[in-house]
Amino acid sequence: QVQLVESGGDLVQPGGSLRLACNASTSIFSRYIMGWYRQAPGKQREQVASINTYGSRNYVASVKGRFTISRDNAKNTVYLQMNSLKPEDTAVYYCNAWSAWGNYWGQGTQVTVSS
Repeated sequence: QVQLVESGGDLVQPGGSLRLACNASTSIFSRYIMGWYRQAPGKQREQVASINTYGSRNYVASVKGRFTISRDNAKNTVYLQMNSLKPEDTAVYYCNAWSAWGNYWGQGTQVTVSS
């Protein structure tokens, strides 16, 4: 069982920045594909970004050029740097870890973009 703990969610003004972090309780963190998802009220959960075990990244079109996903295998942590935030980025952001050993979710962290 892997526990994922997210942090960094907050209220921020449009145009601002936030960095989310997700720490994983596993000794084989480097073997997991890590992803960030978000779910806004009344909407389905969507994948925002992912990073595989080789460091290759993918992003949903709406965040390309504004968000950056990264991982630090030594710290068992994945990050999501979010710049130029928009009100439509408001959502609960969830961390996900996937591998042949299992699929795990964090509890979520709220990001609210509002003036």
